[in-house]
Amino acid sequence: MISEVFITCAVTGGAPPRQPNVPITPEQIAESAIEAARAGAAVLHIHVRDPETGKTSRDPALFREVVRRIRKSDVNPVLNLTAGTGSDLVLGGAESPLPLSPRTDMPGAIERLMHVDELRPEICTIDCGSMNFGRGEFIMANTPGMLSAIAARVQQLGVRPELEVFDTGHLVQVHDLIKEGVIDDPPLIQLCMGIRYGAPDDASTLMALVHQMPPRAVYSAFSIGSMQMPYVALAPLVGANVRVGLEDNLYLSRGRLATNAELVQRAVEILQRIGVRLMSPDEVREKLALKVYA
Repeated sequence: MISEVFITCAVTGGAPPRQPNVPITPEQIAESAIEAARAGAAVLHIHVRDPETGKTSRDPALFREVVRRIRKSDVNPVLNLTAGTGSDLVLGGAESPLPLSPRTDMPGAIERLMHVDELRPEICTIDCGSMNFGRGEFIMANTPGMLSAIAARVQQLGVRPELEVFDTGHLVQVHDLIKEGVIDDPPLIQLCMGIRYGAPDDASTLMALVHQMPPRAVYSAFSIGSMQMPYVALAPLVGANVRVGLEDNLYLSRGRLATNAELVQRAVEILQRIGVRLMSPDEVREKLALKVYA
């Protein structure tokens, strides 16, 4: 067990918004993020959405507006921008996989990092592998070559990558990136549990991943849906930090829709009750040797 952790709030993901508290516009995302930081989140994990459709976007202008609003607010959280958007490979169908669906979005490594290059967050995410994602013909496609190129560019920018691990094989990719020299110490890893076709959220699978952690790694663990809060209590017991937020779970309790701030508040209460101290944003910056540009 570790005696102190930091909380990451994943404010809004890429899935279609399924409840009214999920923020969509840059103003809504920024305000929800600021409220989560006030509630105790040291790190904010940010996606953006098209304000008209609500669909996930990688438009740098949308990231720019969210980041601007957070940075001028009265909180100073660590910003963690997704770099996962742009790995959408959608086949044409079971009998005719080619041509690809128009919903496919597969830009090159540099284009996927345009917002990171411009805004220089302290952290950005790298999804460390490919997997079937949801039902249908959608594949989250991240080849070893693409991941090496993205990691090398992120290293050049001086941004700390958070390596997203959705299954056991993704940790093989993490170790490979470390061996290539494109991941600086300490490696920052997020264990993403309970996602369909990825690692299930049972304790045995979690421990299998924990036992494969690289030396000196700082890692977090979360599960989606109803297992989000049990994982808040479980994470410190296995040496992990905590993540909550509407990207992963929509409810505070059965039938009770949540806000990001409420999910963070609940996590704070759980952690304090089991005697775990919460780290501040500046303590996270020191622990992860983050470079601050803004």
